[in-house]
Amino acid sequence: MELIVAADSKWGIGKNGGLLAHLPSDMKYFREHTEGKAVVMGRKTLESLPGRKGLPNRVNYVLTSNPDFRAERCIAVHTEEELWDAISRYEPKNVFLIGGATLYNWFYSMCDRLYVTKMEGDLGADTFITNFDEDGSFEVVSESEPVTENGITYRFVVYQKKAK
Repeated sequence: MELIVAADSKWGIGKNGGLLAHLPSDMKYFREHTEGKAVVMGRKTLESLPGRKGLPNRVNYVLTSNPDFRAERCIAVHTEEELWDAISRYEPKNVFLIGGATLYNWFYSMCDRLYVTKMEGDLGADTFITNFDEDGSFEVVSESEPVTENGITYRFVVYQKKAK
């Protein structure tokens, strides 16, 4: 499994149930990496998406404890075991963890690659994830030149799990 996220300098990823910033190039980056693949998200992340439905051109898995959960373009899974069973049919590089914070914090260590859009500065988040720079099991393997959009400067940073 791989992970994709945008985070500010304090590893904040959201505020008031939404994203911290609207960055068109980051949205394009997200689409390029996830289209045609399986994505895994929590219920709150799904509910933050337009129309509260799964993303088009992807297989959308939603991890939720609600046995009655239903959403357009989504497959509900209710336990970690169900999730692993569902995604086991895909190559790990074809499954992306896309949020939210609870799932990122639970599952990032099981990912091979982490695609992080690192936004400069504190953007006032109320939702945070693990600081991947402090986890010695990952290393940065690529980093883009800075991009500035809507007053926010950011870089696309890729972390790879270190070989054991």
